[in-house]
Amino acid sequence: MYIPQKKVLENYAKVMVDFALGKGKGVKPKEVVYLQYDAEALPLALAVFKRILEKGGYPMVRGSEESFEKVMFETASDDQLKFFPEKYSRSLIDTIDHRIYLIAPTDPFLLKDVDPKKIIMANSQKQALRKWLFEKEDKGKLTWTLCLYGTEGMAKESGLSLEVFWEQIIKACYLDQNNPIKTWQSTFDQINNLRKKLNLMPVEKFHMISEKTDLYIELGEKRIWQGGRGANIPSFEIFTSPDWRGVNGKIFFNFPLYRYGNIIKDIQLEFKDGKVVKATAEKNEKLLKEMVKQKNADKIGEFSLTDKRFSKISRFMANTLYDENFGGDNGNSHLAVGTSYHDCYSGDVKSMSDKDWEKLGFNESIEHCDIINTNPKTVEAIMKDGTKKIIYKDGLFVI
Repeated sequence: MYIPQKKVLENYAKVMVDFALGKGKGVKPKEVVYLQYDAEALPLALAVFKRILEKGGYPMVRGSEESFEKVMFETASDDQLKFFPEKYSRSLIDTIDHRIYLIAPTDPFLLKDVDPKKIIMANSQKQALRKWLFEKEDKGKLTWTLCLYGTEGMAKESGLSLEVFWEQIIKACYLDQNNPIKTWQSTFDQINNLRKKLNLMPVEKFHMISEKTDLYIELGEKRIWQGGRGANIPSFEIFTSPDWRGVNGKIFFNFPLYRYGNIIKDIQLEFKDGKVVKATAEKNEKLLKEMVKQKNADKIGEFSLTDKRFSKISRFMANTLYDENFGGDNGNSHLAVGTSYHDCYSGDVKSMSDKDWEKLGFNESIEHCDIINTNPKTVEAIMKDGTKKIIYKDGLFVI
């Protein structure tokens, strides 16, 4: 089995612990870091664990073996699937300052024979957990990041050898460089310069044209674009959470979506006044419809664009973290159905109530699913005075 060189794993750990957490500032002494990892990511988990200690942090570690999850869905009753350890979860969130998750699925289709309704049922019980995490993050008391550890299963699904799959990871995260953090800082500086330009534009709505796509997205009041934060490694996207009520038209997604142990291909969504009124797919359309049937999962929580000048990801990776950051020839755009990001609000997040978020058109859902389009596209900004300006074309921001 291919295992990356020790230096690569050490660099990966430094990027995660010294840079990605703390919104670019890293872990401080005596801060508690909750490290979650899939079983195959153990070599990286050990490097991350060591780096947390070297930085003076207090690691809490939880490894997971996906086979247990399969057994649960095959065996558990509905009551067992709905079980949520509320007191334990609340205490855990109160304790930690940072979260890291190392993604390493051995088989992307491990749960393909499980009824998706069971998976959705189990996930729905975690709404309280998501809410608590968001509340702590909104208060500036929690940061998080996640990254990918390549496995044979993912490499096979993407049509690559494991070594070539890892070459994409190493290249995308600058892990072959002497000082990858310095390169990340430079990249994020450039992303943030673009983000600032976008935030100065008096935009009313955006109009995206691409293959089988003609979509209008209303930005909404008190919105800002985000990017260059380190919450995901890698992360090259510039994104916002628009007013879900102002999404109209249709959009086609040419990249496959891996969800609930299955693959959904050639997705087309049609929106009217912010809600999905038609959802089709060439493969697993039934699963797609089950997903958007969840509470508020038929509404948009995120609109994102990636500039191909930043992303070195040039291959399909069969994993959302990488595919939503795809550069290639045309960059990419993705929409997320489900919950919005509160840090896309331009005001004081700490002062907001649930009713305030609802009033501004920020969506709230247990779901947040990114679906990706890498076809050539043009995005036009329609200003509040009616003037128009192309902001994105041929995979590049043009502002």
